[in-house]
Amino acid sequence: MAIFDHHHPWLFTVGILGNIISICVYLAPMPTFARICKSKSTLGFQSLPYVVALFAAMLWMYYAMLKKDAVLLISINSFGCVVETIYVVIYLVYASKEAKNYTAKLLASMNVGLFSAIFLLTFFLVKSSHRVLVVGWICVAVSVSAYAAPLSIVFQVVRTRSVEFMPFTLSFFLTVGAVTWFGYGLLLRDICVALPNSLGFFLGLLQMLLYGIYRNAQKVVEEKKQQEHIMNIGMIGGGIPEIHSFDHSQQRGRDNHTTVAASQREEPGGQMNLQIPD
Repeated sequence: MAIFDHHHPWLFTVGILGNIISICVYLAPMPTFARICKSKSTLGFQSLPYVVALFAAMLWMYYAMLKKDAVLLISINSFGCVVETIYVVIYLVYASKEAKNYTAKLLASMNVGLFSAIFLLTFFLVKSSHRVLVVGWICVAVSVSAYAAPLSIVFQVVRTRSVEFMPFTLSFFLTVGAVTWFGYGLLLRDICVALPNSLGFFLGLLQMLLYGIYRNAQKVVEEKKQQEHIMNIGMIGGGIPEIHSFDHSQQRGRDNHTTVAASQREEPGGQMNLQIPD
């Protein structure tokens, strides 16, 4: 079928659109890190989302380099690696000693240890004819596993009848990104790209549906006194978890001219929401 042709005329267009959306999502945390640099403090933000986003970008770039006709996947994931590395470096510069040690352990275990193990095992123990498929399904497994957390935020919205923890704009653009990358995976005839983003699309629709139902509900009182961060992770560039952090104690203080932070951790596709108390 023509739609499965690697040289389908829409393939390049859809891939470029996916890159543009993903770049915008990757750059979303810039205001957060500008505040971190200005205050010379991490302001209570977690390093985990950025480390995870970097790991996923590295993994998907490895997959893209093994494939043919995947230049647009390489471009967006290499961009993601650079941006997330910059974020992690800035975080390390201004983090406390304890936070630095924790982040260093994360980087050593995940971005060095786990990634190296995947690379060495697949490169030396898997036949070249099967390598792309094996690495691709590893990427799918990582991406799909990220969908366990979004259900928690969905349940929270239903339970509290409040969407204050689920920004509509972010859900909308990540859903659009998911559709774009799903289309790219379909045109490229790559189930490893299409599958995670199809799940992301349905999850995004669910979140927007809940937003429509509960958008006029009264905001709930914060259940915990400690600061919380809601991280919305979207599968970008064929499955990269890009994570967006929202400091709700600051969001409630917008009247005091406090800007809410966006981002972290993963490129257009599915979404994953984590709630991490400091």
